[in-house]
Parts: sequence; C-alpha cells; structure tokens
Amino acid sequence: MKAKLISIHLIVLFITTSVFAQNNFETNVSKRGTVAAPFLTISQGARATGMGSAFVAIADDPSTIFWNPAGLARLNQNGFVVEHTEWIADLKYNFGAVAINIGSFGTLGVSFIASDYGEMNVTTIEEPNGTGETFTVNDIAFSIAWAINLTDNFSIGFNPKVIYQSIWNMSDYAFAIDMGIIYNTPFKGITLGMAITNFGSKMNLMGTSGVVLHDPNLETTGNNGRIPAELQTDSWDLPLGFKVGVSYNAIDNEDHKLIFAVDASHPNNDFESLNIGGEYVFNGIFSIRGGYKSLLLTDSEESFTIGAGFRQNLFGNININFNYSYSDFGRLSEVQKFSVGINF
Repeated sequence: MKAKLISIHLIVLFITTSVFAQNNFETNVSKRGTVAAPFLTISQGARATGMGSAFVAIADDPSTIFWNPAGLARLNQNGFVVEHTEWIADLKYNFGAVAINIGSFGTLGVSFIASDYGEMNVTTIEEPNGTGETFTVNDIAFSIAWAINLTDNFSIGFNPKVIYQSIWNMSDYAFAIDMGIIYNTPFKGITLGMAITNFGSKMNLMGTSGVVLHDPNLETTGNNGRIPAELQTDSWDLPLGFKVGVSYNAIDNEDHKLIFAVDASHPNNDFESLNIGGEYVFNGIFSIRGGYKSLLLTDSEESFTIGAGFRQNLFGNININFNYSYSDFGRLSEVQKFSVGINF
C-alpha cells in the first residue's frame, strides 16, 4: 500500500511540474540561447544517441543516469561506461558513468561530463590577431544518483548534480537534480518513463574578466578616467526539461531482440519535439540502431541518427561492449560518439 501511495504522489508531482512549466513557457517563443550550461542538453551515451535519443523509457545501461535515473534500479549488473564525443565546431566532450547495486537499498550511480575546447587566443579590438595571451573554457557536471524499485513494475530515481562553467577568469557553480520514474504497464512489452532534468539554481558568471577601467563622465575634463568598475552580468536558468517516453519490446528471445521507443520533450528553452528510435540485437552480440531526433522542430539542424554496437563475454558474468553513433547535424556537419563499457 505504501508503495502505491508513493507512486501516486510521484506521478502527481511530475504532472504538476509539467503543467506549471507549460503555464510559464511562452508557446510562441522558443527562448533559444536563454539558458546557462547548454552542454547539459547534449545527448550522452552512444547507444541512446544512435536511437535518436529516445531512451527515457528504455534506460537500461549506466548512461541512464543522464536520461532517467530511475533506470539504475532496472540494471541486472554493475557496470560503467566511458565515452568520447566529437561535437560540432571541433568541440569535444567526455562522459563517464558507474552503476553499483547495493541490494535492498537500491542502486547507486556516479557520472561526469567534461568539455575539451582546447586553448584559444585572446583578441581585442586593438589586437584582432591576438594579444599573445590564451584562455580556456570549461563545462563540467558531476552527479551522484540513487534509484530503487518500489514494486516489481515501478521504479524511481534521483540524480543530484553540481555544475561548473568558466570562461577565461569568470566562473560560477550551480546545483540541480534530475528525477525520474519507470513503469511497466499492464500491456505486454510496453514501458512508460518520465523524467525531469536540471531542476535547480541559476548561474551568473563573475570574475576578474569583468573588471574594466571606467570614466564616469566623459564630458568633464580633469576627472579620473581610470576608475575600476565591474560589468554586471545576468543570472540564467539551467536547461530545465520534462520528457515522457514509451518503449515497446516487439521481439525478445535468445537470438533476436527488437525494441522501439518514442520520447516527447518539453524544454524551457525551445518548442516541444519528438525523438523516435529503435534497436535490433542479434544473438546478444551485434546490434544496429537508428532514429530521428527533433521531430516537429521545423528549423532544427538535427535529424537522423544511426549506430552500432558489439558485446563480448570475457569470463563469468563479465562482458565488454563497444558502441558507436553518428548524428546528422545539417549545416553544422555531424556528431560522432565512441563508448566503451564493462558490466560485471
């Protein structure tokens, strides 16, 4: 009875949050470019990305920490995954996740995302070719997740995280949490998933890079024209998102597995969209994937995705898997992901 009451309360919480979000988002304004830490919206996990990022209801590998923390409770083994992303404009991201089962207390998970932009030259109006100085940009997120099965069919998960961004000598921290549920419906092979991501504080970059020399009155002579002042910066929301997903296991036996998934996304910085995808696994070893991302977004550069995977048993219950995904990004070229994972 307690489990049922908790389940009902959680579903009400998700629906209430969704309605609140809808009432506060302008339906005719996309609000693109109005959030801090946009790297938190970049899909993580080569397997999930290859399926068009339709993964909220599947959520069955360690990368589920990024998509839906409730999926941790559904993992049959401990495991970890590390991944490298070749993002647009020669930007790079690295992702890692670990999942450890702690018995009747549920499952713990740890994840990180870190950028790799490389050093860039400092340029000014007076020195457009560079001053000889260099600067760096950092995007980092670290989280510790927990999930548990309340019943055989209902799981919940939470993923508190710390987010850090810096550019040159300006930086800020933020704190956020992801919340998710997964429910096996009474219909055979159909699973429902819901997740709220990046619900947290705002970010406001501040630092010595914002210090300038200011003349309070340009029309007056004889005053001090080099008074130290600090440029004011605004605070920005994190990329809050609400997703609902459905997955369907069409075939599930020893030799063949076929699964389809659809995710509906409602972010606070864009219009609503759909992600669709599927995966076919042969003999538990080889897999191929495909999908389409950002359906209903007429001016999105994202479109189709493809991917493949290979899994090999080492000894006992230990196995290693390799995954790759390719995502078309229109005028911005393509995005490629490579990941390696071990389950034990």
